[in-house]
Amino acid sequence: MSKPRKPKGRPISGWLILDKPLDFGSTEAVSKIKWLFKAQKAGHAGTLDPLASGMLPIALGDATKTVPYVMDGRKIYEFTVAWGEERSTDDLEGQVTHSSDERPTEEAIRALLPNYTGVISQVPPQFSAIKIDGERAYDLAREGETVDIPAREVEVFRLTLLGATPNLAQFEIECGKGTYVRSLARDMGRDLGCFGHIASLRRTFVAPFGEDDMVPLADLVALEKIESEEERLAALDAFVIETGEALSSLPHIAVNDDQAHRLKMGNPIILRGRDAPLATPEAYATARGKLIAIGEIAEGEFRPKRVFAVG
Repeated sequence: MSKPRKPKGRPISGWLILDKPLDFGSTEAVSKIKWLFKAQKAGHAGTLDPLASGMLPIALGDATKTVPYVMDGRKIYEFTVAWGEERSTDDLEGQVTHSSDERPTEEAIRALLPNYTGVISQVPPQFSAIKIDGERAYDLAREGETVDIPAREVEVFRLTLLGATPNLAQFEIECGKGTYVRSLARDMGRDLGCFGHIASLRRTFVAPFGEDDMVPLADLVALEKIESEEERLAALDAFVIETGEALSSLPHIAVNDDQAHRLKMGNPIILRGRDAPLATPEAYATARGKLIAIGEIAEGEFRPKRVFAVG
């Protein structure tokens, strides 16, 4: 019987909050980070288009188990809409499909914003990662097909006009999971009777991570010049954020070493005392600041559902 293969790379775990540059795909960025850190495993929490820059949270190792919690978090984007043209991709990359000489006034734009705040219905772009009968919409679109993508409800918490000229308008949006800013630009252009598409897009926040957490790719690549692998990896690791930081929206309990051992074996622990947390379907436990498990609190116990080998 053959032995199971040992995973290639280091068992490093944590979050690297990349400031993704333009013209660099999200999958390409993950591959680059995985290679730089010599990590066994890596994945991102929410795609950024190649023509978009900014925050791309990348999970390394065991942190990939916490990706859904980051994907569900609120996001903030700064974006510019160019008026006068609608494009096949709803951004600069696509072909012009509709055009107009009309241009909106600042007053008209401001009057429209309440229509795009709260829970709204939105049709994702033709060039999107939405699956249609098992295939990605963008693959079908590249083959020349026009696909019928169902509308979906998304939540916009805040939409602010930052500035406007006759041809361009700058916005900031705080929104929930699944919101397509490109669709927003397309729909606003249609409502204003002038058409529109995204001219620039930058993500500045993915809860719970903020702008101060972002690391430019160039700063990481610059460390390649360090000849000592040990020193180079130590310099890179200094940018990694603890895995448990992704779970800050959940109730938290701190456990001792004995309790941590029980949890790692998949066993529940008893929570005693006046300060014992209330029952909740999801919480996380740490020991010495390291993430040990995600689980539920019920009937005076913390019951692990997912354990972490490395904090």
